[in-house]
Amino acid sequence: MKTLLTNDRRIIVMGVSGCGKTSVARLLAERLGCDFIEGDDAHPQENIDKMAAGTPLNDADRLEWLQTLKQTLQHQANTDNSVVLTCSALKRRYRDLLREGDPHLFFVHLHGDYALIAQRMQSRSRHFMPTALLDSQFADLEPLQADEVGVVLDVRHSLEELVDQAVDAVGITIT
Repeated sequence: MKTLLTNDRRIIVMGVSGCGKTSVARLLAERLGCDFIEGDDAHPQENIDKMAAGTPLNDADRLEWLQTLKQTLQHQANTDNSVVLTCSALKRRYRDLLREGDPHLFFVHLHGDYALIAQRMQSRSRHFMPTALLDSQFADLEPLQADEVGVVLDVRHSLEELVDQAVDAVGITIT
């Protein structure tokens, strides 16, 4: 049975590279019957090239990408369209910028320890982000703060469990 989101929401699945954002977000969007947007697809080619070469992005590198995602979220909110979007959203100021597009964003922060995520990154193929950049991702990560709407989920859980927990945390109505 397909479930449908009956109240519009924009949900961001966030966390460091390799934590499972895309897998969780795709299944969450499917479960909620709403659109899925891969945030990495909005990166300018220069960013992808930089990361693929093993150079971490800085705040200036990320600004155009985050502005694009903010505009996407704003459009989705203005059209009352529900969407699950992936974005590392590592720093509070990045999340604040995204909230300018939709002040009611809900963040699902996929969190795990360095060793587990490094192991997952090493086993995946066809992704531009090398494991060598994981240190910079963890260094930049600012966990959700008490005044931010969202939930932190432990990536040691199965994909199905993570999606179940996300649905429960979002507190939306599905039919």
